[in-house]
Amino acid sequence: MGWSVGEVARFAGVSVRTLHHYDAIGLLEPSGRTYAGHRRYEEKDLDRLQRILFHRELGFPLEEIAVLVDDPDLDPTDRLRRQHHLLTERIEKLRRMAAAVERAMEARRMGINLTPEERFEVFGRDHDWEAYDREAEERWGDTDAWAESRRRSARYTKEDWRRIKAEGDDLNARVAALVAAGTAPDSPEGTDLAEEHRRQICRWFYPCDHALHVNLGDMYVADERFTATYERVREGMAGWLRDAIRANAARRGTTGD
Repeated sequence: MGWSVGEVARFAGVSVRTLHHYDAIGLLEPSGRTYAGHRRYEEKDLDRLQRILFHRELGFPLEEIAVLVDDPDLDPTDRLRRQHHLLTERIEKLRRMAAAVERAMEARRMGINLTPEERFEVFGRDHDWEAYDREAEERWGDTDAWAESRRRSARYTKEDWRRIKAEGDDLNARVAALVAAGTAPDSPEGTDLAEEHRRQICRWFYPCDHALHVNLGDMYVADERFTATYERVREGMAGWLRDAIRANAARRGTTGD
């Protein structure tokens, strides 16, 4: 009996016009016709259509699809294996595209109006600043500090972000040097750098008193994303910085300047 062109179009999710076109170019010719000349598709036609639509979804032009589905040396198992390989590649490509779109959305939400090239130029490829923003919003999204951070960030240019990153990198390098030297976090050198860290936040993003700074320090250790950022600079740096921040708060007071 087979299926009519309308039935095939409906359950394959294509238009009747598409099936007519495939027939006209010899890509998918129905196996049968009714006495009135209407197309009738059989099981093997549906199998071929499925392979055609699979390759079309992957972006192959119809000319190449015709070669692929007509390859006499490709047995069904090899065909499935090839489809699996192509799908895996497609999934990975889509995953990367989705991640890129998500990064762009995060940048706009943060008010960082840089081009993709500028973001890579300023932050590098390994700097997960979206993670910082997501975590901060979860914790403090309804606070004045968060609103102030977004307000300031929206005004910053590429040169501003370069300066912010340069200051942060310089401070991290000096913290890492103290860690390497075995300097205690509660030493004057350690608490001075912790205070400088707090003042950088105040200067560039939002008012950060010592109590809030202690919360940030705790997050650097509790959240593996933050820990990894500091551990890439120097092993043990996340915990050392947290302890230095706590010591600095105890030394200077926890209610602000």
